[in-house]
Amino acid sequence: MGLDTKFIDKTNAMPGNENKVKEVGRYLYCIADAGESLSLGGIGIAKNRVYTIPYNDICAVVHNCPAQPYQSENHDIVKTWVITHQEVVDAAWTRWGTVLPLSFDTIIKGESDSNAEQNVKDWLKQEYERLKKKMEDVRGKAEYGVQVFWNPKIISQNLMETNQGIKELNDVIRTKPKGLAYMYRQKLENLIKHEMETGADVCFRVFYNRIKKHTTDIRVEKTKKAEQGLQMILNLSCLVHKDRYPELGEELDSINQMEGFSVRFTGPWPPYSFVGGVS
Repeated sequence: MGLDTKFIDKTNAMPGNENKVKEVGRYLYCIADAGESLSLGGIGIAKNRVYTIPYNDICAVVHNCPAQPYQSENHDIVKTWVITHQEVVDAAWTRWGTVLPLSFDTIIKGESDSNAEQNVKDWLKQEYERLKKKMEDVRGKAEYGVQVFWNPKIISQNLMETNQGIKELNDVIRTKPKGLAYMYRQKLENLIKHEMETGADVCFRVFYNRIKKHTTDIRVEKTKKAEQGLQMILNLSCLVHKDRYPELGEELDSINQMEGFSVRFTGPWPPYSFVGGVS
């Protein structure tokens, strides 16, 4: 982009500039599918007043701020800021239906209030066609999170009962003296581990393809540590048209009914994962 939305002039922090008037900026939450000038009230970070800066039939949802990042060594404070950012985006999404969320701490700077305001308008004008295209890509759609887990104990027990190679090796162990049996048990554990890794890969591909057919777009996210003895084998962000949501829910329910498997289905949210490159 021609205008760097996160560029901060560091000269104010240099020795000798302590008395220099700080530059001002506009903190951007999202771009909304509306060309209206409107105040949303003090719902922003640190209770700042959130309002819109329109250009043509779109607008930036912003609050006034110093042209410097939001920083704190207190993790709870930063977490509160991020949550508030998401809440403002959610409020805009509820009001206007289609929004392009911007990442936390996206700031357009200016040397004065009027200059900062104009910089936002200039950016909207410069990026108008690209922003409108992205809005059309996500119109009528929402983001959902899909995580699929399996229970390793149940899966490994099923392998012990159904995998011929594992069954035969387990039978051999029963006939061996104690010393040799230990060696064979190590071999059995390695075989079960290998079969489970292979099985996880197969399940990933099968579940991914089953889920993908109900989505407009899909992103594979990193798997996370699970609780209660479960293992996450699939973590997806899905962009789903509102008319396809029931179909996706039925597909996930069928996976959830499989022995040893469970599904976590979250959303709907604004399309955070599918508007990359907006800022």
